[in-house]
Amino acid sequence: MKKLAFIFSITLLFLVQANTADAQCSICTKTASQLGEKQGKGLNGGIIYLMFTPLTIAGFLGYRWWRSEKALKDGEAEKNN
Repeated sequence: MKKLAFIFSITLLFLVQANTADAQCSICTKTASQLGEKQGKGLNGGIIYLMFTPLTIAGFLGYRWWRSEKALKDGEAEKNN
């Protein structure tokens, strides 16, 4: 349970920091500078939002894979005993 709380805390910390991150390629940076400060911040927020979705899906799939592998190993260990 402590490990889960630690992982949750670290994840929450990264999510809080994501609001201040600048996630722009060189083309997006040029476009944002032409749009102005307010629209540039909106563009940056959209980039971070779009980046979050695939990372969440990949993390969920990785967790499910890890859990099923762990269950298989536990089942094999019980079978051998």
